[in-house]
Amino acid sequence: MSQDANRGATVCFLLGLPRSGTTLLAHLLQQHPEITAPPEPWLMLALEAFGRVDHRHPAGTSLIETATSEFLGRIDRAAVSRAFADAAYGAYLSSAGKRIIVDKTPRYWMVLDYLDLLYPEAPHILLMRNPYAIAASLKSTWGVPLQAKSSRSVSLSSLADLMLRLPDVIASSLADLVLGLPKLAAHRDRRQTMVVQYERLAACPEEEIQRLIAGLGCDPKDTAATSTARADYLHSSSFGDRKILERRTVDEKSVDAWQVQLSVEEMQTITDLIGVELMIQLGYEAELRWLIKGARSPSYIVRYFECGGICASARNGHGRAFQPTPVS
Repeated sequence: MSQDANRGATVCFLLGLPRSGTTLLAHLLQQHPEITAPPEPWLMLALEAFGRVDHRHPAGTSLIETATSEFLGRIDRAAVSRAFADAAYGAYLSSAGKRIIVDKTPRYWMVLDYLDLLYPEAPHILLMRNPYAIAASLKSTWGVPLQAKSSRSVSLSSLADLMLRLPDVIASSLADLVLGLPKLAAHRDRRQTMVVQYERLAACPEEEIQRLIAGLGCDPKDTAATSTARADYLHSSSFGDRKILERRTVDEKSVDAWQVQLSVEEMQTITDLIGVELMIQLGYEAELRWLIKGARSPSYIVRYFECGGICASARNGHGRAFQPTPVS
């Protein structure tokens, strides 16, 4: 599909897992006079699934899917989808009086290839956060359980058992962390992707926001103060993190909250599911070492390294295990 990179709406996709701070980042970005960031449009997910309807549709699910597939198969489906998206984004920009729209939809990790198919030239902002902190937020905000009933190390099979007993919304949240994180991590190498660490955003908000603003082709000098004020628009939306309504400034209070919100067993669950290698690749080796030092007893540390825990999940491509620094 050939595209004129300058035509249509100017779109930026803000990627990140749910509970990773994407609402905060989107809010800070849209304080620039040229940028708008509506709360989670989910537009590209809907377009990618166009023609697939609920099995209870009275017209017949298979008939709708077959008919739309045949019809769109005779034309450039991607071009049609791009035209629709351009029209939708453009109308929103016109209504807001802005030049750039930031589409912040956390579950776009499911359709990364589709984003590049429709908008190959679009800049992406990728927000990464400590997985323990994300898990702690899932637990404290949505009540997502982080342990199976068994006390054994968590495997994919026990994760499946855990998820089968949970409501769909909660199961999806765990899938975001376990399946979405590796996909987003691999996306860091995309040429037009700007990566942001949540911890650095919390520590240096003005510096990080100005860097991103400049990367979007805007004058960073026009950026308003990096505060969480004027977030009342979230009241009228079903999406977005309401917690920023309770704050007025960006601070680092949430960065280390996971240390008291998660038990050691819950941290091990997350470690087993995500894998040590990925944690280290994302820059969170210090958090792993904090977990080791925070283990409740010497016998637990021995079990953690000898019977599953970190060593079992840290195999690299050559079959070597991650060797931690001895705990003093």
